[in-house]
Amino acid sequence: MAGRINPDDIATVKSRSSIEDVVREHVTLRPAGPGSLKGLCPFHDEKTPSFTIRPAVGAWHCFGCGEGGDVISFIQKVDHLTFSEAVERLAQRLSMELRYEDGGSRPREEGLGRRSRLLEAHRVTEEYYTERLLGDQGARLARDFLRARDFNSSHVRHFGVGFAPRGGEELVRHLRGKGFTDDELVIGGLAGRGSRGLYDRFRGRLVWPIRDITGSTIGFGARRIFDDDRIEAKYLNTSETPIYKKSTVLYGLDLAKKRIAQDRQAVVVEGYTDVMACHLAGVETAVATCGTAFGAEHIKLLRRIMRDEADLAPAKVIFTFDGDAAGQKAAMRAFADDAKWTSQSFVAVEKSGKDPCELRQAGGDPAVQALIEDAVPMFEFAVRTTIKRFDLGTAEGRVQASRAVAPIIGSIRDRSLRPEYTREVAGVLGLEVEQVAAEVARAGRLQVDADRADGRSVNRPSAPGAGSARAAGGFDDVEPGADEAAGLLPVPDRRDPVVLAERQLLQVLLQFPTLLRPGAIDLLSPDAFSAPAHRAVFDGIRIAGGSGERPSLGSWVSTVTEAAPTAVAPLISELAVATLPTRMDATTGLPTARYVEELFNRVRTVELTRRVADAMSEMRRLDHAAAPDPHRSRSLAVKLQELQRQLATIKEGMA
Repeated sequence: MAGRINPDDIATVKSRSSIEDVVREHVTLRPAGPGSLKGLCPFHDEKTPSFTIRPAVGAWHCFGCGEGGDVISFIQKVDHLTFSEAVERLAQRLSMELRYEDGGSRPREEGLGRRSRLLEAHRVTEEYYTERLLGDQGARLARDFLRARDFNSSHVRHFGVGFAPRGGEELVRHLRGKGFTDDELVIGGLAGRGSRGLYDRFRGRLVWPIRDITGSTIGFGARRIFDDDRIEAKYLNTSETPIYKKSTVLYGLDLAKKRIAQDRQAVVVEGYTDVMACHLAGVETAVATCGTAFGAEHIKLLRRIMRDEADLAPAKVIFTFDGDAAGQKAAMRAFADDAKWTSQSFVAVEKSGKDPCELRQAGGDPAVQALIEDAVPMFEFAVRTTIKRFDLGTAEGRVQASRAVAPIIGSIRDRSLRPEYTREVAGVLGLEVEQVAAEVARAGRLQVDADRADGRSVNRPSAPGAGSARAAGGFDDVEPGADEAAGLLPVPDRRDPVVLAERQLLQVLLQFPTLLRPGAIDLLSPDAFSAPAHRAVFDGIRIAGGSGERPSLGSWVSTVTEAAPTAVAPLISELAVATLPTRMDATTGLPTARYVEELFNRVRTVELTRRVADAMSEMRRLDHAAAPDPHRSRSLAVKLQELQRQLATIKEGMA
């Protein structure tokens, strides 16, 4: 067995390897004084570059994390290699044959090391798959799939697209014939091991090579094209291997990195064909994740290439997402990471919901280019998406929406834009500008408190520009009202006088259902109750029959419980026995008529006041509309007059 690498060869590899060329494959560098270059460190997260190299000396050092060394140690650390593997990889770049201490040269295949052996196996596999796609009769369906998306043989070769034969063992036999072992095929994720031996991992699928930043193929993404494919998953990706970790890889980065560095722009799309379509349309900065969500490691990778540095003009990252609900959720997840960029992030969503590949088919290259050019700032998209989740026809919905978007407005890095967005959001919501501005200021104070705290609590904003999932109005998967749908209603806050009045009125309706004057209950709607749990109880009362004669209190309460959502059954039983905070009539033992009438009028007044606010808000929104509706404006004016009349009548009766 060969021994250690000859020391003279190590010295030769080190002297002949350009540290600048090697580092530039991972980091975009810029001048940093005479004889120095610097960029963002690949070994820790930073916003101001502290990673410095001196090409003439052949050394690198990060003044942020303290790491440093020569070209060999850089390769060791960045690619997680042993010293010998790093030397062998650099020698391979130089086409240099190494000598070992036992004399002579190690055979090429033996001297590559495990990582290089796996990389070579993937290179051979990529070539094999591409040949099969272009030449095999059995690949006709795969070729039809590509042709239908306007991809030709030239595109296939450029992106290395291929086809894995359906037989199941063709690739295994081919790689064995090239000298690769069964263990290497399994460890590299190219083959699986079953009871009958090895089988091809991606058999019968259209495949895309997944390459690292240097252009070496490290894995594959495979799409289902045959209806009788036994694996139902649409996409099948290489599992984690010694050379492939999906959270640190972006498809197309090897092709896009030069333009990303030049333009200081990256476009993040959702699929392999989207990357192809973008590049062919002239958007050569497009990349995509490989079977995983876009995350922190991907951000760090792009930041190093884009020179996303605090002391430079902002770079630009554009996310394209499908227009459906899943795409919106993905966009909001990306927004939650917005604070991790120094650059400005944008969102591009085609109105009809087409992805870049479909858009290129429908409108050609200009349509794809227009999609990217028309991208809107991420915070603007986040504001729009968040507002859509609330019912702006109610006061609660408008207030909740303003509170939800406040952290987003407060996160806008360009402070000069915040007042304009505050005014715009106020117009959309139908609220006074001062009210929205107060919510933005409140969100800012919460963020300052969170930043000062040693550890942030769950309900505080977690990062500038993100806010907590709940504070920001649903950046997680729970939308407003989802608690009610799931039977998880918030506990009514009895410290709120309005909520307390609602509770007492419900107690009266459950315990003394005949006390309310006939027809009075019909004047109330479920929206008269601000607490969702109270609203659910009142729904049960209305369904059960409202007020009137009841055979017995026990039967009445049971009927209401059956009619109401299961989630509020415990609350109904509580309200049915809880003591009312009032003196009972000494003669009847019942609450006084005046007490019941005051409770009803209190809840009714709150409802009418809310409806007045709703009408006035809608009138303000109509004033902001591009095409005002005179008929609707007149209708609202009449409605507003009637609501105000009812309010005046109640106030006169209470005087």
